[in-house]
Amino acid sequence: MMNKEYLSTIFEHDHSFGQDKKKPGELKTILVIVITFTMMIVEITAGLAFGSMALLADGLHMASHAAALGVSAIAYVFARKYAHDPTYSFGTGKVNVLGGFTGAVLLLVFALIMVSESIHRLVSPVEIVFNQAITVAVIGLIVNGLSMLILGHDDHHHHSHDHEDDHHHHHDHNLKAAYLHVLADTLTSLLAIFALLAAKYFGWVRMDPLMGVVGAIVISKWSFGLLSQTGSSLLDRQASARTKEGIIGRIEGAQSETYVFDLHVWSIGPGIFAASFIVVSDQLKAPHFYKDLLKDMGQIVHITVETHLLDPEELYDHSIRTQAQA
Repeated sequence: MMNKEYLSTIFEHDHSFGQDKKKPGELKTILVIVITFTMMIVEITAGLAFGSMALLADGLHMASHAAALGVSAIAYVFARKYAHDPTYSFGTGKVNVLGGFTGAVLLLVFALIMVSESIHRLVSPVEIVFNQAITVAVIGLIVNGLSMLILGHDDHHHHSHDHEDDHHHHHDHNLKAAYLHVLADTLTSLLAIFALLAAKYFGWVRMDPLMGVVGAIVISKWSFGLLSQTGSSLLDRQASARTKEGIIGRIEGAQSETYVFDLHVWSIGPGIFAASFIVVSDQLKAPHFYKDLLKDMGQIVHITVETHLLDPEELYDHSIRTQAQA
C-alpha cells in the first residue's frame, strides 16, 4: 500500500510560481530610489545652506516620492522572501499587485494635495523667485527623465477589449506604479517650467497654480486607471472571454459528449493564472488528462478539475445534493 508521504510527492507541488526570483523591476526601482534619495539630500542641504525655500520644498517633495517608491521596493522584497510560505495559497504574486494598488492610492493623494495647494495659490498668490524656481524645475526634470529611462515601460495599447484585459493581467503593476510616480513628477516639472516662464516673461502669475490643477487632473486619471487594473486583480476578476473560450475548446474538443461547466480563471500574479472547472463526460478520464490538454497554455500554472460521469442517475443525485446545500 502506498503511504501518504509518497503520494504527496505526486500530488503536492510548489506554489512559488517564480516569485522567489528577483524581477527586473526590483533592481530598477531600487536604483531610482537611490537617485531620488540622493537628489533629495542635495536639495534639502542646499536649501538650508543657501536659504532657498524652492530647493527645500522640492527636496521634501522628492522625499514623499522616495517613500512611495519605497513601497514598491518593499513589495518586491516581501514577495520574494515569502514566495515558498505555504500559508499563501497561491504564492505571493499578488503582493506586487497590492504594491501597485498602494502606489496608485498614494499617487491620488499627491494629486489631491496639488489641487489643494494650487487653489490656495490662486486665491492667495505668493511671490515667486523665478530664477531659483526654474532652476529647481529643470533639475527635477533631468532627474525624473533619467529615472524614467531606468524604469522603462512597455505599456502597449490593444484594440480588443479581451486582449487589453489579458495584457493588464500580464503587467508588473508594482513597476507601473513606480513608473507613474516618476512620470507624474516629470509632468509637474514640465508644467512648472512652462508656467514659470509664462509668469516671468508675460506676467501670467496665475499660470503656475493653473498648471498645478491641470497636472493633478492628468495624474488622477493615471491613478484611477491603475486602481481599476490592480483592483480587478485583487478581487479575482475573471480572465478574458477569449482565454476561457480557449480552455473550453480544448477540453470539449478532445472527446465527444464532454462539457465544461463552472469555469473560473483568475490572475494570481503578473502573467500567471489559476483555473478551476467541472468536466461532465460519458468517457470520463482522470483529472490529469484534462490538465495535460492545457499544458501549452503556460500562463495557467494551477488547475483544479472536478469530474462527473455523464450518467442520468449520478447527475440526478448530484443535483439533489447541490440543492440541499443551497
